[in-house]
This record gives sequence, structure tokens and C-alpha cells, in this order.
Amino acid sequence: MRARRTVPVTAAALLGAVLLGGCGPSGPAQPGSPSGAPGAPTAAPGSPTGTPSPGGAPPDPAGSPSTAPVPGRGDPAGETLVRATRSGGFAGRSHTLIVKGDGSWTRLDGRANPEGSGRLAPDRLAALTTALREADFARLPRFSKNATTVYDGFTYAVVHGGHEVAAEQGAEPPALADVLDALPPFTAEEAG
Repeated sequence: MRARRTVPVTAAALLGAVLLGGCGPSGPAQPGSPSGAPGAPTAAPGSPTGTPSPGGAPPDPAGSPSTAPVPGRGDPAGETLVRATRSGGFAGRSHTLIVKGDGSWTRLDGRANPEGSGRLAPDRLAALTTALREADFARLPRFSKNATTVYDGFTYAVVHGGHEVAAEQGAEPPALADVLDALPPFTAEEAG
């Protein structure tokens, strides 16, 4: 009889693979890419991300890409600035926020269905880009875990500039907490 070998899977790896679609060498998966989250809209090959696929997926909520650079990244303003997923809590729900460089944002439910959208005011976008720059994602811990189990707590996974970090509620490094505070609300209930 052959012994079975088990491989430990960290919560960050599992969360990234399931909810964010993983990160490849070219950066995080984006809605509109074949490796995006399940159910995410896909763009037709060779077409801009604002053009729906032949399957009838909705266009990119930010509209057509702009040519203005995202501070510190050199990407068009229509590209994703940050993608943050919050999962867990008492109800065990998952929500994802995608914020583009121009301040437009989309909220997705756990099945990547749109739940809301909007645009950050210029001062809030400036606060978010400052928090992202100061967080220095390349140097943040990949996963920050609480010393003790927090039942019904949230887990956050944040992707920015090709780097993914995750943290349990209450264990967020201060720089990551500043980024989370600068984001739009994860649910419509929190916005009202």
C-alpha cells in the first residue's frame, strides 16, 4: 500500500486561486481575460475590453479605456488599479471590488455578478492611490494571520501592481488597512 502525501494549502493560495483567478507572470487576472473569475465577462479576442464577447457579456462598466496614465503604474486609466475581495463573516459571503485608474469601480458578488458601480470622487481616488503607493505591496507580507481564530471574521485578498496580499480581519498590516479604508464599501448595505 502506498502512503499518501499531503500538501498544505495556505488560505491565501486557495483564496487567490478560487476568488481572484490567480496571478500569472503578466500580473493579476482581470475581468475580460480567459483566466478571470468564474462568470466574469470576457472580451472577444483582439477587441477592446469594453466590447462584449459574442456570448453577449456586458461591456466594461468603466467604458472604453482612457489614455491617461495611472499614477505610479504607467497603465491607461481604464486598467485595474486595485482588486480587493472580502470573504467570510457571519453569512460567509464574498464580495469583490474592482477599482480602475480613472476612479470607476464595480462591486461583484461571490459568483462575479455585478452588484453595483460608481466613480470615486477625485479626492477619494487620490487618497486610494496614495494609500496604494505607500503600502508598497512588494514588501507587504503575502498573508497576515491572527494568532487566535476569529470566528465569523473576514479575510481580505488585495491585488495591486502585480502583487497579491491577503490578511485576516484584525491582522491587516497598517498600510493594508489604509488601502481597505480608502476603498468603496464592499456591499450596498454598508454604503447606506
